Amino acid sequence: MAGPKQRVEQQPAWVLHTYPWRETSLIVEIFAREHGRVGLVAKGARRPYSQLRGVLLAFQPLRMDWSGGGEVKTLVRAEWQGGQPLLSGRGLLCGYYLNELLVRLTAREDAHPRLFDAYVDAVGALGRGEPASPILRRFELALLQDLGYEAGLAVEADSGAAIQPDGRYLYIIERGPVRLDTLEEEGVESGALGEQPLLSGQTLLDMAADDFSRAETLAQSKQLLRMLINHTLGGQPLQSRRVLKELQEL
Repeated sequence: MAGPKQRVEQQPAWVLHTYPWRETSLIVEIFAREHGRVGLVAKGARRPYSQLRGVLLAFQPLRMDWSGGGEVKTLVRAEWQGGQPLLSGRGLLCGYYLNELLVRLTAREDAHPRLFDAYVDAVGALGRGEPASPILRRFELALLQDLGYEAGLAVEADSGAAIQPDGRYLYIIERGPVRLDTLEEEGVESGALGEQPLLSGQTLLDMAADDFSRAETLAQSKQLLRMLINHTLGGQPLQSRRVLKELQEL
């Protein structure tokens, strides 16, 4: 059932995905600061002389106007804001990974202003050629937290005690970080818990402090965040992750 008609003007937004619609138009998935992920039809955008043809590009900041009351609104105007270098190489593939996460894990028209800001920071850092791994880890963590998966990092599950830098922990989904010796006292063998990565307490504290400067923190946080994202996806694979893996193997 169609919702009430709305008119949105001058909304900061980024293109996540486009695909052809009818003979000359596009369906555009965007991520807007105050409206979240929105589906728009860009009428005539595939015509050779359409003003939208060179504007609806991924990884470029836009301001957009749209109207309508259905699940897919009608794009009225899109203006390029500039200032963002074009992504290329590994940075471009990482950008597609960010976009796929947003398309797969956010609901239509569910605003995520903090996540929007995290996306702007991530794309900007990729455009400047900064190391990709810390950028991806920060965005993955911001995504999980904004979706309501409050990954407790600085305190132990159950007891609420502060994480100890020299402690060894397993992060148990729906429970949080648990000291390895606590599990041993409970008679639980770590192998019985499946794919939970073993983490140092310092890694958890670094993640809570947004500090990914240590190599160990980068490696262990990648394992942890991948496990949590796979859980959130229900085990469904990501196309962009598969492409990245294949390129790394080459």
